[in-house]
Amino acid sequence: MVGVTEQQVRRWLAAVPDPEIPVLSITDLGIVRDVSVSGGVTVGLAPTYSGCPATEAIEASVIRALREKGVDDIRIERRLSPPWTTDWITEEGRARLREYGIAPPSQATGKHGLLHADRPAACPRCGATATTRVSEFGSTPCKAAYRCDDCLEPFEYFKCL
Repeated sequence: MVGVTEQQVRRWLAAVPDPEIPVLSITDLGIVRDVSVSGGVTVGLAPTYSGCPATEAIEASVIRALREKGVDDIRIERRLSPPWTTDWITEEGRARLREYGIAPPSQATGKHGLLHADRPAACPRCGATATTRVSEFGSTPCKAAYRCDDCLEPFEYFKCL
């Protein structure tokens, strides 16, 4: 495709859903680190963590989305440095998580934040911070299972990284 711009590519990538949390796009998640349209299209993606099982599915989705727009010369480059952090999730992405029933991560607090020992997870349904962690792991390794002590609803919390 002749004349494709970086802004066009970024708009197209904003429509690519995360395979594990489809309410989020890969741009909401903050894993699209850079886009170059010089000599083809190169997309730099930062995996959420080194063992993330969705990494290859995301890369394939990016290639499929760009091919559907007529782009044939596509390169995907994994960006491991700096490592992805939940701080890169956009405000819109955090709002989408809440609406979906997943408590978005608070700002990252280093390794201690991985175990979420420093802050309570706010219930995405009622907003209460009186919550109890039921399990360190939810439906995916990047989420923990919680229960709200006020409304008694279960929910997942997207862990800080």
